[in-house]
Amino acid sequence: MIIHKTKELAFSRAVARGARGKASRRVQEWLCLNGHAVAVDGVFGPATEAAVQQFCMAQELTFEGEVDQTIFEKLSEPMRRALDNPGGGTDAFGGVVAAIAHRHLQEHPREVGGKNRGPWVRLYMNGHEGNEWPWCAGFVSFVIRQASAEATHPLPFPRTYSCDNLAAYGRDRNLFVAAADINPSNAADKLPPGTVFLNRRVSSDWTHTGFVVEARGETLATIEGNTNDEGSREGHEVCARTRGYAKKDFVRVSM
Repeated sequence: MIIHKTKELAFSRAVARGARGKASRRVQEWLCLNGHAVAVDGVFGPATEAAVQQFCMAQELTFEGEVDQTIFEKLSEPMRRALDNPGGGTDAFGGVVAAIAHRHLQEHPREVGGKNRGPWVRLYMNGHEGNEWPWCAGFVSFVIRQASAEATHPLPFPRTYSCDNLAAYGRDRNLFVAAADINPSNAADKLPPGTVFLNRRVSSDWTHTGFVVEARGETLATIEGNTNDEGSREGHEVCARTRGYAKKDFVRVSM
């Protein structure tokens, strides 16, 4: 059951060749995310129509010239799976957070149609997208909110799109863990799964964030948004990475 509702999964209207606008653009975005790359320009032309035909053939769906609700729901199925609550699982809230981060990772959320754009970005950023909306903190906040809804657990801190705000909330709620307090012998106890990591630029500025899914002595296994294989703070997808502890602080999601 999907607890966390989003406009990204709402079917607005059927679209067909010749249509223009937001509904056509959403179809093009999801075509690209499903491996049928087309221009994301909001114009439902012959290339978009051909890509829809190819997608429907691969999915054994009937295409009669328009993208109806059935086709749109199949296109957007990866997001539906990420938001679906399978029930059961661990009782620890941090474990729920880590499990949901894994669930999103499996669906390969990424930008499409431009920098910081596309349905996954809008999901994590509450509808916002574009150059001025880097989304690593949005990913963290969204996953924590989803975990809170699924586990009926109080939110540890408000939704935010700012790494600095995450640090401030952690300090205000006694959830902040400084890098100086971590060593290989205590990392697993102090940084349980679901802990938020923050890349520190200076003592009062953090530039990237994600989740610790396992503290492994000298290294961390992470899941993070708006990054890439190089670990950039302005990447394009959700990635699993291995990182060290250098220049990092942490915020636990529960005491």
